[in-house]
Amino acid sequence: MKNPIDKPAFHSAGIQLAIGGINMEMEKSLGPGAVFPMGEKNEAFARYFTGQSYLNMLTAEGVAIGNVTFDPGCRNSWHIHHSGGQILLVTGGRGYYQAWGEEAKELHPGDVVNIPPEVKHWHGAAKDSWFSHLAVEVPAQGAKNEWLEPVPDEAYRKLK
Repeated sequence: MKNPIDKPAFHSAGIQLAIGGINMEMEKSLGPGAVFPMGEKNEAFARYFTGQSYLNMLTAEGVAIGNVTFDPGCRNSWHIHHSGGQILLVTGGRGYYQAWGEEAKELHPGDVVNIPPEVKHWHGAAKDSWFSHLAVEVPAQGAKNEWLEPVPDEAYRKLK
């Protein structure tokens, strides 16, 4: 598994030990279902996330599919996929999906979430677990995302 923290500048034993601890926690949370590399820090969409996420675009041809990995406690803001919708294929860890006006649903490896177009929603990691999913953008004419407000900390903290 590619580790975005492994950089040539990190050579001291103390830093390597700390990084090793992060890797062990991540691997424990994500489990064996995390078969795709997690990618680089998701700087392009960072303003739409609370916490750190990582993005590895597996393909952008035909159907866009990205492997999104969330640090514990990381989640994206409320958003809407106009026209095409989205499918989430959970590959590791524990997280949540919530549609506007509904209770949050806990997600585990193997879960599939079909998000129809025009549904306001968010998804992300549990506060104590890494989380990863494949995000499949359903192609459609005029498909686009509309990013909205962050999920309030108070509401997120109430999740188990």
